[in-house]
Amino acid sequence: MPTNILMPALSPTMEKGNLAKWLKKEGDKIKSGDVIAEIETDKATMEVEAVDEGTLARIVVPAGTADVPVNQVIAVLAAEGEDVKAAASAATSAAPKPQAAKLAASVGTPAPQPPQNEVKQQAPKSAPRLGEGPPANASKSESRTGNRIFSSPLARRLARESGIDLSHVQGSGPHGRVIARDIEAAQSGDGLRAPAAAPAAAPLPRASVPPAGPSDQQIRALYEEGSYEVVPHDNMRRTIAQRLTASTQNIPHFYLTADCDIGKLLAAREEINASAPKDKDGKPAYKLSVNDFVVKALALALQRVPDANVSWTEAGMLKHKHSDVGVAVAMPGGLITPIVRQAELKSLSVISNEMKDFAARARARKLKPHEYQGGTTAVSNLGMYGIKDFTAVINPPHATILAVGAGEERAIVKNGKIESAWIMSVTLSCDHRAVDGALGAELVGAFRTLIETPVMMVV
Repeated sequence: MPTNILMPALSPTMEKGNLAKWLKKEGDKIKSGDVIAEIETDKATMEVEAVDEGTLARIVVPAGTADVPVNQVIAVLAAEGEDVKAAASAATSAAPKPQAAKLAASVGTPAPQPPQNEVKQQAPKSAPRLGEGPPANASKSESRTGNRIFSSPLARRLARESGIDLSHVQGSGPHGRVIARDIEAAQSGDGLRAPAAAPAAAPLPRASVPPAGPSDQQIRALYEEGSYEVVPHDNMRRTIAQRLTASTQNIPHFYLTADCDIGKLLAAREEINASAPKDKDGKPAYKLSVNDFVVKALALALQRVPDANVSWTEAGMLKHKHSDVGVAVAMPGGLITPIVRQAELKSLSVISNEMKDFAARARARKLKPHEYQGGTTAVSNLGMYGIKDFTAVINPPHATILAVGAGEERAIVKNGKIESAWIMSVTLSCDHRAVDGALGAELVGAFRTLIETPVMMVV
């Protein structure tokens, strides 16, 4: 009996993946544990191992196929002694073919609409609208009669894209026909028709139809044809857009900003790096960055303020025992947040070397799901780009994220005198469902104490 090899779910949130490469070809013998293919998820490229033994009878999904759903058949494996040709013919699904609608959506081009099999209804001749006679040709010159809403094909498509009920739109075309400009007016709240049961003089409140964002077609219409290039979204960019949109819509964010004096930290960093042991080639065993201190300080601060080391769930609060700190790493096409597990227990040098390894493998898309999923908080540092301060979007299931700006020399007042100091601004974004204002302020205070007194991180 042939065995179907399915597209695996390489992470709990994975729904589709790209089949990047087959490492075996049809007719090859396969043992359990052999790496047979490479799959691209939204965050990484991962190897797929065979579970069963046999002969690869048929490759159903060719290399380079994008958006293959989880659990779809991608290949057929013939058991030992089984007829390979017979097993190949027993494949239960064919390779996915590009669909015009999906391809059009990926590049922002309107997909061709299928023909609409509408049921044509004869308008009652005894009930002309507002004293007007019925249209000369109801199938071509559509209007609103009885329960039938007459509209142009373009108007219907725009209404579908914008989520607008055509029955609420006042038509301005011939014989009250709803046309494209009526939909555009409805998107801004104008040109709306009162419900049928309401008096004609009582217009529908604008708030009843929320304004929709502009469609792809409307956006492209703002620019001259040929003045731009369409770059299709890959899985990573789509996933980032979906998750961050959900975060800003579903998580009530609030922000707390503080300035930290990092003069002692910079001096300690220079001294520690200068005394780092070197190998025979003169390469130091570690080289600490300011961000390594930030990760350690935030991890220890969460241990000092354990009520902030939480994740919100509807059933109850998850109060974490360890500080697993994610660190945002920029990579081509997006970003990823590898996690330093139990960072409160690790030395600065271990954190530093771990982050260098994470960053290198993240940019090559070689991280494993357990290395970037979960965590209890995160750090986003744009200081190396000269950004003074900013706010970051919380990455669920975290309840906090710390945005770190550049350390810069500023004039401060100390003991009534103006002095120069190295100051770094940080902003903590908090999920107000899990962390209240005073609790967030306590966490920021604990972080500032640690970052301004770095010796406390090594005792």
